[in-house]
Amino acid sequence: MPSTDTIYALSSGSLPAGVAIIRVSGPATADALVRLCGALPAPRIAALRTIRTRNGETLDSGLVLYFPAPASFTGEDCCELQVHGGRAVVSAILEELAATEGLRHAEAGEFARRAFQNGKLDLVEVEGLADLIAAETEMQRRLAIEHSGGGQSALYAGWARRLTHSRAMIEAELDFADEDDVPGSVSAAIWEDIGRLRQEIDEHIARAGLAEIIRDGLKIVIAGEPNAGKSSLLNALARRDIAIVTEVAGTTRDVLSVDLSLAGFSVKLFDTAGLRETDELVEREGIRRARQVIADADLVLLLSEKPGSFRLDEALPEKVPVIWVATKVDRPSSWAPSDADIFLSTRTGEGMAALLTALQSHLPDLAGKTALAMPSRKRHVDCLRQASSALERSLSSSELELRAEQLRQAGDALGKITGRVDVENLLDVIFSEFCIGK
Repeated sequence: MPSTDTIYALSSGSLPAGVAIIRVSGPATADALVRLCGALPAPRIAALRTIRTRNGETLDSGLVLYFPAPASFTGEDCCELQVHGGRAVVSAILEELAATEGLRHAEAGEFARRAFQNGKLDLVEVEGLADLIAAETEMQRRLAIEHSGGGQSALYAGWARRLTHSRAMIEAELDFADEDDVPGSVSAAIWEDIGRLRQEIDEHIARAGLAEIIRDGLKIVIAGEPNAGKSSLLNALARRDIAIVTEVAGTTRDVLSVDLSLAGFSVKLFDTAGLRETDELVEREGIRRARQVIADADLVLLLSEKPGSFRLDEALPEKVPVIWVATKVDRPSSWAPSDADIFLSTRTGEGMAALLTALQSHLPDLAGKTALAMPSRKRHVDCLRQASSALERSLSSSELELRAEQLRQAGDALGKITGRVDVENLLDVIFSEFCIGK
């Protein structure tokens, strides 16, 4: 049900700022705007207005935009006040709005939630909008744009239409089996399409790992014996001092991490405690955590400062690649070309370019892809797997009524992704990810 409340909030960044945007949405928007500015501006045309209190005291001058329902972000009457971004200015305007009858401050994500409830956005677009706000790398931006712009939703809607058509044909065959208007050959074509649809969904699910890397970052773990140069490499890649570097073995006691952007992708770099046997309690806990992080890595940089000293106690899953890195090569050593993949000195910078090239080779190759149609969240993948399983059961069943029911379940699973069916319990979680004012 549409809310009767009118809400307001600061919708721009932290203050002070050059410009601050205050958003208002709800049935009392027009009245509030007239009260603040004296006149209602023409719809969707920016107008310079003086913003005043009830007593006529000037608060600020700024641009005012009015968006009558339903042609607004929320689907309700909505306005934006673009004012000077000083703390005192914004505070005074918000206080004036708070004193206006029928208005209240918005909760986190409430504007986006109203857009969803009024049919302006579906859940995939809402989540894409949240990801777009949080995006820090180019690939995260591209993935979020695909979702927030409706590209992913269009794919799911197309699948849902195919399921609806198939169900309609099957129901017709059940209800009018004796009629000449429903030829039996239609059924065979339908099940061929359902088989193709299941294959398309499975191929889509297979891209979830790539989407996870784009959203959450490629997890790269720096491992090796104590004093192998792990912390120095972390600092060199981060271009700032993250970890303490000394000649004392065992200096790093815990897992340190830093987020980087590499070739448009997010990279999570982990520095771990040196792997060795020790009786020191704190260091042993650091080594335990290091082994746990290594087991979950997407890529491991295994470091050694001398030939024959590469150490990795834990057996890695076959899918996890390892780059063997010889360190401190500016010092006299007996390294042979076949002893390591990369020969590196963080002191002189030798080998850093080669290492970055090697890291980039392990990033996903998205060359030539203009759209990133892939499931980006666990709940998407779970629903897609439910749909695929339902289609598999439908294809293997011998009873036409049961097959039709499985198609209905597959359609419901797809509907849960976009929020078309049975998602009320998810809404509080999803919209709590937004900042207030969005």
